[in-house]
Amino acid sequence: MTLCHEHLYTRPSLRLQDGGDMVLDDEQRSVDELALFVQAGGSGLIELTVPEFGRDVAALRRISEASGVHVVATTGHVSEDYWAEALDVPAMSEEQIVEEMVRDLTHGCDGTNIRAGIIKAGSSLDEVSPTERRVLRAAAKAQRITGAPITTHTTAGTMAAEQASILLDAGADPQRVCLGHLDRRMAYEEHRALAADGFFLGYDCFSKDWYEPDSARVDSIMRLVRSGFGGQLCLSGDLARRSQRVSWGGGPGYTFVPWRVLPWLRREGATEEDVHQIMVGNPRRLLTW
Repeated sequence: MTLCHEHLYTRPSLRLQDGGDMVLDDEQRSVDELALFVQAGGSGLIELTVPEFGRDVAALRRISEASGVHVVATTGHVSEDYWAEALDVPAMSEEQIVEEMVRDLTHGCDGTNIRAGIIKAGSSLDEVSPTERRVLRAAAKAQRITGAPITTHTTAGTMAAEQASILLDAGADPQRVCLGHLDRRMAYEEHRALAADGFFLGYDCFSKDWYEPDSARVDSIMRLVRSGFGGQLCLSGDLARRSQRVSWGGGPGYTFVPWRVLPWLRREGATEEDVHQIMVGNPRRLLTW
């Protein structure tokens, strides 16, 4: 069982720390959080912290070894909001970004031998900036070189179709791409069309009812399953705050999807085969390269 969009260890710039709530810099607390996930049946997690948000692959390795959970690190960059004042991504050419991604994927990140297993790219609210377009194109080119999967950040669920178009134009394989945060803006017909084109759909904001109610997420998932697109769904919570972690005294933590969402899907008619496909089979297909 794998969560497809999470954060274990982060050290963002002061501008993004939100009073410290966005700083996850205690390895033992991350291990403790994963212990609860293991109790809930979890064993895999895609950790999508990029350099501008404080990626530390050595810490991720230690957390993975201590917890027994498979942790997949990422390469790439997110969006203007994240790299502003933290990393000069706009100064990098498309070729330089490709080289960075390929190096992280095939040799190691940040001078280590710890390799990333997935590429991240993203866009801003209601627009794709020129630099974001460059990162998306670089992600597609790095995928063509390595075969690695791509996962994306959409701000508030916007610009997913535009991301898909940019990636396809640059030669990406849609069956190796997960478009993220789509459940921050429930647009069923758009999601269905993207799934029909072969893309994975990132429903990765569970428990965040201030964006969309979980009931809407569950309803859309069941509609997709009944339409034959259960094989395109990737679930997670994208919990990047101390206040969202049980180990920091908050919640709901990584057990929310296995202990709350999956029983809900079963009550709505999802079979064990459906659940296994969404939580095991789909991440396996996305991550294998």
